[in-house]
Amino acid sequence: MSQHFFEIIDRTDTNTNIYEFTSPEIKQKSFRLDGVFSPLEEFSNEPLYFVEIQFYKDEEFYDRLFTSIFLYFTQYQPSNPDWFAIVIYDKRSNERSYPQRYRSLLEPHLRRFYLDELDDARDNSLGIGIVRLVVESENKARELAKNLIDKAKEELIDTLIQRKVLEFIETIVVYKFPNLSRKEIETMLNLNLLKETRVYQEAKEEGKEEGKLETKLKMIPILLELGLSIQQIAERLELDVEEVRKVAE
Repeated sequence: MSQHFFEIIDRTDTNTNIYEFTSPEIKQKSFRLDGVFSPLEEFSNEPLYFVEIQFYKDEEFYDRLFTSIFLYFTQYQPSNPDWFAIVIYDKRSNERSYPQRYRSLLEPHLRRFYLDELDDARDNSLGIGIVRLVVESENKARELAKNLIDKAKEELIDTLIQRKVLEFIETIVVYKFPNLSRKEIETMLNLNLLKETRVYQEAKEEGKEEGKLETKLKMIPILLELGLSIQQIAERLELDVEEVRKVAE
């Protein structure tokens, strides 16, 4: 059988003795994409953008990424003629070596960005700054949080959106500095808003401790809105993936 197959595909010089033919069963896992930018229906000729944010090294990352994308095509059957996979790493060292089996997808479809290598113009982005704050070291997080608060006040005209962004920033800071008092955090951020926010009351007044399960569970919706996947959140908070999934749902 193998000899006839290689004749059909015009590879008669192949050593057929090194191949065996099997019919393996493929068991499908549950996959979730971090996000997809899809154009409106009237702009269906524009490409799809699959976005993944990766802040830790995962040896199976590219396998999961491309499997998720192709399952998306199977399920949703988009009419868009082209697509790109956009991967945003916090730093290059968290990227695994690229599997050669996906080399045909590398040049036309995959785009990789590293937050710590972005040029100054993009580095000033409020959105990128908030994503960076999640993984920034404590020493750098203080100054970055203050800069983000100033930028949010300056750039966000809509008061409701501004308030929500400020609460995001505050929540991340409370999570990163669980041992600081309310007054210490207010002083650090030059902000008096903390004592009024629901986020602070829920996170701090209930006795926030970094290792407490209920505190970690409260962070899940915020991290989801910031673009982290369920697996990434489970890794960052040291929680079971199914536990994170239940809160997300």
